[in-house]
Amino acid sequence: MLYRLLADAVLLAHLAFILFVVFGALLVLRRRRLMLVHLLAVAWGIGIEVLGALCPLTTIENRLRLLAGEAGYRGGFVEHYVVGLIYPGELTRELQLGLAAGVLLVNVLLYGWMLRRRTRRPAARGGSGAYSTQAKPSRASSAKDSAGPQEPAA
Repeated sequence: MLYRLLADAVLLAHLAFILFVVFGALLVLRRRRLMLVHLLAVAWGIGIEVLGALCPLTTIENRLRLLAGEAGYRGGFVEHYVVGLIYPGELTRELQLGLAAGVLLVNVLLYGWMLRRRTRRPAARGGSGAYSTQAKPSRASSAKDSAGPQEPAA
């Protein structure tokens, strides 16, 4: 029972990783520090598909399923769980390369959109926004400005 639960946990982690590879750029919009991790995950995901290799998570899941007394499966996670839902038939080499190209395309589009959004000039959006280049007043100067009329310096 424990091995089956662990295998299911690996399955869910694998699915989460794949979703992060494909859509993680949307998380990078909120958390810039995830960019390097996401780009490394994208490189890994594309590399696995282009090379036709098995992800280590597939091997771990299969091993845990065998230890649980279940049959493992042949092929990779995508072929076993995802492709059957999305595509009829078996995972071909061309389909693997298409999946890699799809991951690359989605991420190039998302990062391109983020870069374009970040490099827009503030004047194009009315002079204010998250990426304004104007310096913001410090708290000290704001407090001084809002303290009321000031005595002239002697």
